[in-house]
Amino acid sequence: MPTEPLSADDIEAGLRELPGWQLEGDRITRTYRLPSHFAAAGLTVHVAQIQDELNHHSELTLNYHTVALAVHTHDAGGAVTRKDLGLAARVEAVAAGHGAE
Repeated sequence: MPTEPLSADDIEAGLRELPGWQLEGDRITRTYRLPSHFAAAGLTVHVAQIQDELNHHSELTLNYHTVALAVHTHDAGGAVTRKDLGLAARVEAVAAGHGAE
């Protein structure tokens, strides 16, 4: 059974609880700045672990001092769903521990 897309109002309400996250087209996105490349790599590994636990994966990009995520739900036709907001919340919960801003 496919996951249901969220309404624009539901997405907006969810993003109010996720500082730094925003809607870009059909995805929610966030870029974290970290103190070093090593810290950024550590956050990337942690995010990958969370994604595997949830069986829900984002576009995850590691750059020198940044980690960027873009997420939507493929089985909802590429729309934003509660799964996406849940993944974002889990990442938010661990990002500061890696020194992310």
